[in-house]
Amino acid sequence: MTAMVRAGSLQGYLALMQSLGCKPAGLLSRHRIASATLADEDALISLRSGMRLMEASAIETGCPDFGLRLSKLQDISVLGPLAIVLQNATTVRKAWDYVARHIFVQTPGLVVTVHDRSSLIAGAVEISLDLRLPRLPEQRQTIDLCLGDLHHITQLMAGRSYELHAVSLPHTPVAPLAVYKRFFNAAVHCDQPRAALHLSPETLATDLRGANPALRQIAEDYFERHFRSPDQSVSARVRLALRRTLGSKADVAQLLAIHPRTLQRHLAAEGANFETLREETRQEAALHYLRQTEIPLGRVADLLGFSEQSVLARSCRRWFGTTPTAIRRQGEDAGVLRSVGGGTGAPFTPQR
Repeated sequence: MTAMVRAGSLQGYLALMQSLGCKPAGLLSRHRIASATLADEDALISLRSGMRLMEASAIETGCPDFGLRLSKLQDISVLGPLAIVLQNATTVRKAWDYVARHIFVQTPGLVVTVHDRSSLIAGAVEISLDLRLPRLPEQRQTIDLCLGDLHHITQLMAGRSYELHAVSLPHTPVAPLAVYKRFFNAAVHCDQPRAALHLSPETLATDLRGANPALRQIAEDYFERHFRSPDQSVSARVRLALRRTLGSKADVAQLLAIHPRTLQRHLAAEGANFETLREETRQEAALHYLRQTEIPLGRVADLLGFSEQSVLARSCRRWFGTTPTAIRRQGEDAGVLRSVGGGTGAPFTPQR
C-alpha cells in the first residue's frame, strides 16, 4: 500500500526553491506532484514521491542542507489538525505522547516515539523519528526536515526550559557536520540506529502555559471519532481518505493503493458500506462549510460533488431537516468551535 502524507509537510518548499534560484515545476512534475497540490495543506501526496523530491531538490540546488533550510520556513501548523492538541496539552511530554499516537494523520509512514531514557546521554530522555516504507528511498533530507521541525516545535513549547543535549542522525550527512551543530546548537552524532533529539527530562516536564483544556478535549474527541489508526480497519482508512476526496470508490481505492473489489470485500467483512461512509463524510463536510466558512452556497455544492445548488438544498433538508441558509445562520450564532458532534471543525478538502 502506498503511504501518503499531507502536502502541508512541504510547507515553504516553493519559497525555498525560488530563494535558491531554481524553478520547482520540473522537479515537481518529474515526481508526479502537482504544483497546485502544495497550496492545499490537507491534500495527500505520495510519501515516497515527497522523499525523492527532497533529495532531488538538494542536488538540483546544490544545497546539501536543504531539509534543514526548509524546516526554518515551517512552523507548528505543519502538523495540521494535530497542532491544536499539541498547543493545548498540559505538558510538552503529553503533547508529544499524543502526537506519537496520532501521527498517522500526517502520514502512516512516520513513527514518533518518546523514550524515558536516551540511548546516548545518561540522565536524558529521547524523542525519536522513524520513516517506515518498503524499499525505503534516500531519506537524509526528509529526516533532517523532520528533526528540524521536532527541534523548533519543542523549543517553542518548552521556551526557556528547552535543553537539547544531542542529536542523533541515522545517516552520514552530506552537509558539513558544523552546519548541523550550528542549526541545533548541540552535539550531533552520525550513523546512529535512529534519528532523535536527546533532551533533559525537565524539557518534557515543562508545563504549557496558556493551554486551553476545553479546546484540547474537543480536539481529542474529534480525533478519536474520525481519525482512528489506519492499521485498525479498512473502514477507518476509507473514512480518512474520503475526508480528502469525496470521489468514487475507484478514486478512494486508487488513493489507498488497493483494488476496488478488494476494498469492497474488506468493507463488507467489517459490516461497512462505501456509499454509507461517503454519505456520512459528505454530511460532515456540509456542516463544516456551512457553519464555519463563508464559501458561497453554489461553491459548497460543487465541493460536495453536487451538480446544482438545488441538490445541496434537498440534501440538507433530508439530512438535517432545514435549509443550507438556516444551518449557516446557526453556525454564526453558535461560534467557530461548534461543529458536527462537537468536533474542532478541521477543514475538509475534497478534491475533484
